[in-house]
Amino acid sequence: MFEGFQAETIDFLWGIRLNNRRDWFEAHKAQYLQCLYEPMKALAEAVWAAMPELPGARLHVSRIYRDARYARGLPYKDSLWFSVRGDADYWAQHPCLYFDLHPEYFGYGLAVVYPQAETMERFRAWMADRPDDFLALLDRTARATGLTLSGETYRRKKPCPDGRLASYFQLKQLLCCREEPVGDALFSPALAQEVAETWKGLLPLYAALQNLTD
Repeated sequence: MFEGFQAETIDFLWGIRLNNRRDWFEAHKAQYLQCLYEPMKALAEAVWAAMPELPGARLHVSRIYRDARYARGLPYKDSLWFSVRGDADYWAQHPCLYFDLHPEYFGYGLAVVYPQAETMERFRAWMADRPDDFLALLDRTARATGLTLSGETYRRKKPCPDGRLASYFQLKQLLCCREEPVGDALFSPALAQEVAETWKGLLPLYAALQNLTD
């Protein structure tokens, strides 16, 4: 059962950022498991249990260990997250619902972090072919979650046939998420319900973006 994170959770995250070494981590491994990994796993399971069935999707809780191929002398991450996503060779090219925790803030929502060029071409074609439906979906999402669609943009502007869509045509990644500084919400059991309700409000957009990447 998720009972909220602890102040010690944030202490550990700052500690690993400032002491990203095996000796420091081994001396604090019990703290990692008790205050970070186990509560993150409990939160993930609570949110997942509150969600409707998502065919083909699975729950994934990250570990703190970096892939040795990309560690660059830093064996550990200074953040932890969980996500719900479909099976794919590279998850970041597909929509995922996520929660992540950093020393300074936490965030949750929907992301396609590194979409393929073909995906963004289909995204722009979908907007151009059905602009009213697209904008209605974004309005429905905003009313349900308070969130808007954003992301990094192309340096060179993409031509857009409809001025209402101009900002969305320039996106090269897709984010619909909330970020909050570390505070009382992080330490409350109510966080699980808040994340689950936000994810539920994102499901129509998640399904639409899933169709673009299948």
